[in-house]
Amino acid sequence: MNRVIFFVDGFNLYHALRADPRYSRYKWLDLDKLCRCFVTRKAQIEQIYYFTALAQWNPDKVRRHQIFIRALLARGVQPVYGAFRVVDRQCRATCGQWYKTHEEKRTDVNIAIHLFRLAVQDRYDTAAVISGDSDLIPAVEAVKATFPTKRVGIITPPGRRAEELRQVADFHMKIKEHHLQSSLFPVELDLGNGQKIECPQAWR
Repeated sequence: MNRVIFFVDGFNLYHALRADPRYSRYKWLDLDKLCRCFVTRKAQIEQIYYFTALAQWNPDKVRRHQIFIRALLARGVQPVYGAFRVVDRQCRATCGQWYKTHEEKRTDVNIAIHLFRLAVQDRYDTAAVISGDSDLIPAVEAVKATFPTKRVGIITPPGRRAEELRQVADFHMKIKEHHLQSSLFPVELDLGNGQKIECPQAWR
């Protein structure tokens, strides 16, 4: 049996969906269903990790995000939290002014640590990384060099090419719209014990 662990780069996937009007309605995404689109009957999904961070400066975003994470937890998906930091950026337009913005940190490091640690623990035969972030190249190369019998594959979100990342992987697949369509949570999700949550109105 091929033991598979999925590593989902939450912000890479979210921003891919947000960037294209065709896909923005798929934010209420059941990652367990999505991952099952990319395994065969001979594979066993051992765990799905969802790497993310909470935008603490925006209560509405945090509320929607926490609802989504509750839905993922109900499907057995394990969140791994990074953080945001405030950074200075310069306007690329004609004004040239500097401004402060928030930048998500630690996701690529957290994915790298989990990829390697779980390989050391022999928790998987195949690692499937849902991301298009080239910063993950060193982590993929390190796992493949240290554990040559293990396979690391890349599943790219819509609109992400990730050519350099694909070149270092053992296999590559792409998330297409039909995968998203078949992987949505119901609008109202029953958590059991009389608890229910609903898709945030802004995501419908």
